[in-house]
Amino acid sequence: MVSGTGVRWLAAAVVLVCAAVVGPSAPGGTLAQKPLSPDAVRDIVPNRIATWNICNPCNDSGFNVGRAADIARFAPQVVALQEACVRDVEAIRDHLEYLHGLKYHVEYGSVLTSWNRCGGAPWDPGGYGQAILSAAPMTDRVRVEYPDGGSEDRGYMAVTTEVGGKPVRVFATHLAQRQQAEVRAQQAAVLAKAVAPHERAIVLGDFNAVPSSPELDAMWKLAEDGDPQCHPSASEGQCETTTDWMSKFDYTFVRGIAPVDQGVHRSAWSDHDLVHADVDLNRPHTTR
Repeated sequence: MVSGTGVRWLAAAVVLVCAAVVGPSAPGGTLAQKPLSPDAVRDIVPNRIATWNICNPCNDSGFNVGRAADIARFAPQVVALQEACVRDVEAIRDHLEYLHGLKYHVEYGSVLTSWNRCGGAPWDPGGYGQAILSAAPMTDRVRVEYPDGGSEDRGYMAVTTEVGGKPVRVFATHLAQRQQAEVRAQQAAVLAKAVAPHERAIVLGDFNAVPSSPELDAMWKLAEDGDPQCHPSASEGQCETTTDWMSKFDYTFVRGIAPVDQGVHRSAWSDHDLVHADVDLNRPHTTR
């Protein structure tokens, strides 16, 4: 991960000024303010899914307020976060509710307890890994660590929740780092085996690989990207990039679900872009 750029420092400063205007912090780090009026509450989009590697250690003061604002701008029904510390996700969820009127449930798929990554007391370091925020309740959570994480522990989590008014199994993952293609291939095979039994599934995450990478073959056989124009044989520029270094690493894979449209959105709060996709669960659809 790269450190915060100048634009991120500037954006953080702007957010801190805005936070100061809103008011002091309440216990738990939530900004205290009067309840939002009904017309200030934006509705969550029920058929929208999203994924975002929020970047650790890109975590200067004010970043979680900015991250919540970016998520609220698109208001997905479900959003998966990678490189996520439990404390940061708690703060983002609180800001979404109290600053934007969007209430989410949260489940965690932490694979590390790391003081260096997430702070906390030495005897109680913060959890680090994946998280899923969903507007609907989640059930049947599982958390799996890959047999080989590569340079650090990696894994996937899965929950059952609602998207577009229908129950669906949602997975979130973060595969091994860019230089570790062989490890990613093993991880993708483990993930694909877990996804395969589900006729309808959503797989969100940072796969650290471009669409044509052989290690993603196992996923492409089961699912397609939320961007209907993106596939392994797509021509250059057809798949929109999702990182500061102009690579597509972040995917909204769907299985048995029709992809409609995708948006990729640059952010001052991470070196990855926030990626969302709108899907249609009512249209009959067979994935390859």
